[in-house]
This record gives sequence, structure tokens and C-alpha cells, in this order.
Amino acid sequence: MASYDTTFSPATAAEEPLKRSAPPQEYKGECSPLVDVALRVLLFLTALVSIIVMVTSNQTKLIPLAPGLAIRLPAKFQHSPAFIYFVVALSVACLYSIITVVLSLLSAMKPSGCSAKMQFHFVMFDALLLGIVAAATGAAGGVAYIGFKGNSHTGWSKICNTYDSFCFHSAASILLSLISSITLLLLVWLSIYVLYKKTTRR
Repeated sequence: MASYDTTFSPATAAEEPLKRSAPPQEYKGECSPLVDVALRVLLFLTALVSIIVMVTSNQTKLIPLAPGLAIRLPAKFQHSPAFIYFVVALSVACLYSIITVVLSLLSAMKPSGCSAKMQFHFVMFDALLLGIVAAATGAAGGVAYIGFKGNSHTGWSKICNTYDSFCFHSAASILLSLISSITLLLLVWLSIYVLYKKTTRR
């Protein structure tokens, strides 16, 4: 009758539970560098173009005061505190996007990826800048709406029927700023998602 070798090694038995209960690999916490850098470059481009469009929106028109009498009146963004705040806020966004693009690229080059501390700083400052840019966009949009529609209750006349080029530049600049605000919102969501992945996989 054939016999079977049923030799059982204690060392092998001890190794089997260790293999099954091996701890999972540590989560490196990738920053999704391509998406992060692309969004920050988009923030820079939209903010920069928005500033250029708003700054170059100056327009001068002949305004008739009486038959045979007209004066030249300019329309500039400097005439409105809301537009000045708008340009300043987007200038800060431009500078911030340049700094964070460099930091994001340097973090992506590290073998360990982006640290949780760096990601937390991104969330905090992205959210702060989102509030600044969104507030500036809302303030500029309110002034632009009055210029386009006027306000009969306060006696404010619309000016876009006269300063058409100025109003077109202002509207385009505000639209680009709205894209910047949405980009910052996406950056906040991306950073929160990466932080969530790090905390759940530890």
C-alpha cells in the first residue's frame, strides 16, 4: 500500500498567518499632480487675462450737454472702488497661482509624494483665496449690472448704451473671474479628497 508523506513543518505553519496578516502598504498620498498643476495654471491664465481685459477697458465718449455743446467723458475701472478691488484680488490670485504651481511641482518630484501638511496648507489658502475672488467677482458684477440696467429707484442711469466697449470688457473680465472662482473651488475639493484618501488608508 502506498504511503503519503504527511510531514508538517512548524516553521511553515508559523509563516502562513504572518503572510495573511501582513500590514497593507503605506499610502503615499499622491497629489494628483497633473490635475492639480493644470487647475493652478488655468487659475493663473484666467486671472491674468481678466486683469488685462479690465485694465484695458477705458473708453472715452462725447457726451452732449446742450445743442452744440458736448464734453469728453472717460469711463475707467479706476472710477469704481469695486472694480479696483476686483483687479487687486485677481492680482493676488495670479501671484498665488505661480507660487503654488512651483510648490506642487516640487512636491510631485519627491518619492514620497505630497505631504499631508502641504495638502492642508493648500486647502486652507485655496479656500481663503476662493472667498476673496468670489467676493470681488460679486462686487464687480453688481456694479456692472447697474451700468447695464440702471436703477430707477435710486435714479442711477445705465451707461452701457453709451460706453458699449467699456461694458463689454467689464462683462468679459467678470466672466473670466467667475471661471477663476470655479477653478479655486475645484482645487479645494481636490485637496480635501486627497487628504481624505490619506486618512482612510492609514
